[in-house]
Amino acid sequence: MVVEAGPQLTKFVEGLPFPLDPFQQRACLALEDGHGVLVCAPTGAGKTVIGEFAVHLALMSGNKCFYTTPIKALSNQKYAELVARYGKGYVGLLTGDQSINSDAPIVIMTTEVLRNMLYAESPALRGLSHVVMDEVHYLADRFRGAVWEEVILHLSEDVRLVSLSATVSNAEEFGAWMETVRGNTTVVVDEKRPVPLWQHILVGHRLFDLFDVKTSDGPQGTIVDKDLARHVKERVAAERMGSWEPRGRGRGGPSRGGRPETRPIPRPEVIRLLDSEALLPAITFVFSRAGCDAALGQCLRSGLRLTTPEQASEISGIIDRHTADIPRGDLEVLGYWEWREALERGLAAHHAGMLPVFRHTVEELFVKGLVKAVFATETLALGINMPARTVVLERLVKYNGETHASLSAGEYTQLTGRAGRRGIDVEGHAVVLWQTGVEPTEVAGLASTRTFPLRSSFRPSYNMAINLVDRMGVPASRQLLERSFAQYQADASVVSLVRGIERNEKSHRDLLEKLGGEDSPFVEYTMLKARLKARERTLEQQGRTDRRNDAVESLVTLRRGDVISIPSGRRSGLAVVLEIDTDSADPRPLVLTEDKWAGRVSSADFPTPVSSLGHMRLPRHVDHRTARTRRDLASALRGTGIVAPGRGRRHQSTAADDRELGALRRAVRSHPCHSWPDRDHLARLADKYSRLERDTESMRQKVASTTNSLARTFDRILSLLSERGYLTDEPDVEVTERGSKLGRIYSESDLLVAECLAAGVWKGLGPAELAAVVSSVVYESRQDGESAPPHGPTGAIRHALARTVHLWSELRSDEIRHKLPPTREPDHGFVIAVYKWARKESLENVLMAAGQQGRALSGGDFVRWCRQVIDLLDQIRSASPDDEVTGAATKAISAIRRGVVAVDAA
Repeated sequence: MVVEAGPQLTKFVEGLPFPLDPFQQRACLALEDGHGVLVCAPTGAGKTVIGEFAVHLALMSGNKCFYTTPIKALSNQKYAELVARYGKGYVGLLTGDQSINSDAPIVIMTTEVLRNMLYAESPALRGLSHVVMDEVHYLADRFRGAVWEEVILHLSEDVRLVSLSATVSNAEEFGAWMETVRGNTTVVVDEKRPVPLWQHILVGHRLFDLFDVKTSDGPQGTIVDKDLARHVKERVAAERMGSWEPRGRGRGGPSRGGRPETRPIPRPEVIRLLDSEALLPAITFVFSRAGCDAALGQCLRSGLRLTTPEQASEISGIIDRHTADIPRGDLEVLGYWEWREALERGLAAHHAGMLPVFRHTVEELFVKGLVKAVFATETLALGINMPARTVVLERLVKYNGETHASLSAGEYTQLTGRAGRRGIDVEGHAVVLWQTGVEPTEVAGLASTRTFPLRSSFRPSYNMAINLVDRMGVPASRQLLERSFAQYQADASVVSLVRGIERNEKSHRDLLEKLGGEDSPFVEYTMLKARLKARERTLEQQGRTDRRNDAVESLVTLRRGDVISIPSGRRSGLAVVLEIDTDSADPRPLVLTEDKWAGRVSSADFPTPVSSLGHMRLPRHVDHRTARTRRDLASALRGTGIVAPGRGRRHQSTAADDRELGALRRAVRSHPCHSWPDRDHLARLADKYSRLERDTESMRQKVASTTNSLARTFDRILSLLSERGYLTDEPDVEVTERGSKLGRIYSESDLLVAECLAAGVWKGLGPAELAAVVSSVVYESRQDGESAPPHGPTGAIRHALARTVHLWSELRSDEIRHKLPPTREPDHGFVIAVYKWARKESLENVLMAAGQQGRALSGGDFVRWCRQVIDLLDQIRSASPDDEVTGAATKAISAIRRGVVAVDAA
């Protein structure tokens, strides 16, 4: 059915260089009819056009539109786009550290800025008719997600909300909640990618389609390509046999040297292969900053160049423009010349450890088509407009800060969603690099799954509680929390969980009767076997984890020249370490084997920890790429007389000497039911009985934890705040003067900051000293471990840090007593660095002072932490009850905002 566009949509479309897609038209029509809209569509589908139509409607009606984004980089990007369309006079920007034309009818801002305006009941909210919330799926973010729900719940009912989200499977649920809290809300879901995405696996030098194109109408099939499956199966078998004869040919030709390749080919070769297949520009996702830098270094050393002299010259001019205001001495410290050379050759890395201005330069060059290959961490997939023709995934496992975990289907889709540039490419490509352990069916499952539910991360904080009580009182605050998406999902899940428990209990009774009732010996026997299986699973998992951790730790300790033994596989035998790798998450040292092979090994190659069998003296520079060097070193290695230990050793099983496991096995074998003739039939019933019992208990625990969970947490927060003088006691709970100060602090450690200000802990500190101490409640070290004792360059800093930690320990005790999540312990890892920077010391000295374990802090991390210290100092100068602290905070902000920090804040 064709629906006629309204007058405003007709006028808006006249200014567009392209026609609207059906989903864009549906959403815009709903907006013009006065509805709010929730739009869920893939990356690059054109959701922002709907946000721009909201801007148009606000301007045409003489009202205001706020356009919110989750990160400052996106705010800056959208500001530039809307200025180009409407002119500077109509557009403003508010990002915490920037305020441009804030009274304009169109204001772009981060979501936190709008939340703070709502709590402060800012006059700027008058005349607001539309709010665009870009990337609204961020409300699932466990650190910042609550901000989105706060805004949705606090906005005036007459404001039309335009919520733009990536594709989620529970869009209807989210939309139904929006309908309950915002009124008329139209949900528009479009799952069709604007550019079709083809899935591939690169096996050695051969590029295979993941899905059998003969059995599917398009790139998104369901059946794994038969040639791919056969090729991988043969390759794995050949690996076991130690030989390889390729059958047939793929796009890239057979493997080299007639040997099986169980690892991806070197990164420069991957890029060259993609270039030969016209699949550049490409983003290769590498799940560590060090990995991105290492990949770029490999490409530079290989001599890879993807640009013409004319393009290199254009790149040079753009680099000069971006870096003109950075002092030359600072550039030297930041690895500027290597970064510049890579860009001029069409290569780049992109990760949070880079200086923001470096990242922005990479983004501009990539969008212009001047940089052809980027190695990036997954943070690039979160919102930055930087699409490619091809996305490459080196691995399907990433380190999540605690352990190595497989990518979820949602993460896979988010990453590969960058492939295919609308209006440029007719199709996008996703390439997974095959290595031992990667199953095509596993990749196919990730590529074809479409269930990515949006889960609320909303929970009340101290600051939120103060602002809620101040604005609406306790009863209305509780009601607002009960209207949150978190409680909506909890209530919905409780209903289905209770139904599931009832069904399970009936099935449970039926099975129990078939097993002979509660007193049946077979029930006892079943429980005994269940305990045995659980213990076996625990020990097996523990063994796998221990073996990998032992192997990782041993690889990190290796030194250049160490002789080691690779225990199994086609590279088995002696090897000498050419380059070490101290990456504690995934170390991959470069080695040369006695068979003249040079390459990187990982923990997967060592079922037991590796240790040095001896040592070789190596030349200062070893070019392992030349055959002669490899031959000479391999000969020297064989001549050391070191003998490799027996191959195929295995780590001793954790279960071998486990007393509990042995006792359970003996108890099962000696049980009378173990010899019953119908044991197998009863065992199948008993397995089902045990599964039902586990599922039912799990559901009961979920019901207990979700029912009224937000209200309970809120009441506990109120109780603690009342004890500490931020609220008056029942029955008439009101915010005290002390509480109003807390209402202006939006830090993760908000209550600790308020306590320090109220107790005068930070009084008497100079600007640099205050910045140093304040950094302890902001900064978080990347390495886990116990916090260092309070230290600092001055006695005043050490004293203030010690008092801050003392207040934190008292607060933590109270939080435990009230069953609240504890405030994070102050971290002193940034104290000396920000102190030196605020005292005008050089960037080189500062980065070394902020480094850990002998490594300097990266420029990007330094700027980010400085910016967070500035944000908190800005809150302190408005919340401090002491004029002296206010003055020191003002001066500290000015002292920190210089050099690279000032450039990147602009």
